Amino acid sequence: MVASAAQLAQGRVPLEQRDYCGHHLLRLLRCHRDNFPVPWGCHALHHAWDSCQHEDYVMRMKEFERERRLKQRQQRIRRRHGDSE
Repeated sequence: MVASAAQLAQGRVPLEQRDYCGHHLLRLLRCHRDNFPVPWGCHALHHAWDSCQHEDYVMRMKEFERERRLKQRQQRIRRRHGDSE
């Protein structure tokens, strides 16, 4: 994580959104506060936060799939060694 827990707490980022992309959300919330009546002034920051969320999701799914395939491979290897012994 780029932002510390203290920075996220000071920026009043909700607990459920304090994740890997919290530093982008921190900048976005600050922009929303500074440009209150004009929400479209923070479009680039919103896009950066959204992209970070998507990339984080994709990486977690890839890791999950990798772990699942490694488990399946280990089970196949155990079965083969169990049959040959």
